[in-house]
Amino acid sequence: MKGPNMTSKTDLLGMGLAELQALCAAEGLPKFAARQMCDWLYDKRVESIDAMTNLSLKARQRLNETAFIGRRGPIQCQVSKDGTKKYLFEVLEGQERPGYVEAVYIPDGERATLCISCQVGCKMGCRFCVTGQQGFHGSLSASEIVNQIFSIPESRSLTNIVYMGMGEPMDNLESVLGSIAVMTSEWGAAWSPHRITVSSVGIIPGLRRFLDESQCHLAISLHNPFAGERLEIMPMQKAYPIADIVALLRQYDW
Repeated sequence: MKGPNMTSKTDLLGMGLAELQALCAAEGLPKFAARQMCDWLYDKRVESIDAMTNLSLKARQRLNETAFIGRRGPIQCQVSKDGTKKYLFEVLEGQERPGYVEAVYIPDGERATLCISCQVGCKMGCRFCVTGQQGFHGSLSASEIVNQIFSIPESRSLTNIVYMGMGEPMDNLESVLGSIAVMTSEWGAAWSPHRITVSSVGIIPGLRRFLDESQCHLAISLHNPFAGERLEIMPMQKAYPIADIVALLRQYDW
């Protein structure tokens, strides 16, 4: 995610420990600075490099020349009577034109769930989905996904995250896994993966990798258990039949 006059700079938000260690090596900073940066990004959640006060002044000056945090708040918020809030974010600024995605905050007693997006539009073309009818305009970076979580006022009170907003997570798996790593790793937000649910229509290669690499919950968009009827509303049924999806899931210990 690139802000004004930042198109050549690196987003720090969304980067993992190994990526930050590589960045420190490239910038001539000590390796331990990467863990310090993780603490500032994902625990203290600062919005500027200058706030990383245990980095030397020289290191902060150097980082400011080549990087920025990547935090940007929503540009709009709609509030319903039950307290649900729909946040609108501007994304894909490095491309020819920006896009827009929504994140929805859902309070429910002691639970507070945030439904986040991973793409602008969607390629899957499900007949019942408004997002699918908009066409596909681009995939979000890990930074743009994490930003939806960190840049709402209720960020610290969230109990659960669901990847059920705009886009198909298995079609943007690298960024989705990167954002999950930020939320669940000990160097990141250190959430239990069981607080996160990822929804998919069932792209089998992506599902297999997700199941191998993540302990988060998985939700399959079924909508109809009968193959012929499901195909009428979900075109991906032709490429990845629900019977094959179920067969894959049975290979894993739930």
